[in-house]
Amino acid sequence: MSIFSGERRAERAAIRDARSGAGPTREGVEPGPNPGAVAKFGLFGEVLTIGLMMALVALPVVTLPIALAAGIRHIRRFVAAEDSRASFFWADVRTGLLRSLALGVPAALLAAVLAVDILLAGSGALPGGQIVGLVGWAGLLVLAVALLIAAGEWEPELGWRAAVRAVPQVAFGDAVGTLYLAATAVFVGVVTWMLGPLLIAGLGCAALAVAAVPERRIPERRIR
Repeated sequence: MSIFSGERRAERAAIRDARSGAGPTREGVEPGPNPGAVAKFGLFGEVLTIGLMMALVALPVVTLPIALAAGIRHIRRFVAAEDSRASFFWADVRTGLLRSLALGVPAALLAAVLAVDILLAGSGALPGGQIVGLVGWAGLLVLAVALLIAAGEWEPELGWRAAVRAVPQVAFGDAVGTLYLAATAVFVGVVTWMLGPLLIAGLGCAALAVAAVPERRIPERRIR
């Protein structure tokens, strides 16, 4: 009896591994949706790892767009149980780094202007400071969401111009998804404000959110 029980357990484990992408595909067993996301602890570890790599790339600030784009592509490869070696992340960074500055530099300057407006509004030096402050925070949120969407649309073959052009269509075509990304941006900002090193986890979670939000519209492909 124990022999048969052991065989059944081994059979069930093999089927789970095949469906998750962790083991060889077996005849009659189809891999499940997003097999790389089945191992929850493994996905959590990958989010932290890619968050660290993204933080390193984003240190100059103006390189944040390519850090986001490369991290999102890495997470997509991981949840699809494709080859997700770190070398592919760095290859994406090298491919898109220089051209991403055309987006990263203006975005950083705009964020700096909005941050100064918020500080001045809080100091009481500006008339109508509360309104100015609200406009500044709203502007930062819109900028953050636009960066997340553009980074999610970036492909090495298409480049950054196509990614930026796709932002309005993606944002208005999936209003609920845009709200999710706005919540993600707020989450990253809050945890970073609470404790600076949490930016690493925040960036990884942002990459996962951008990869996951479009998938929710197709239930059979949803990340589980």
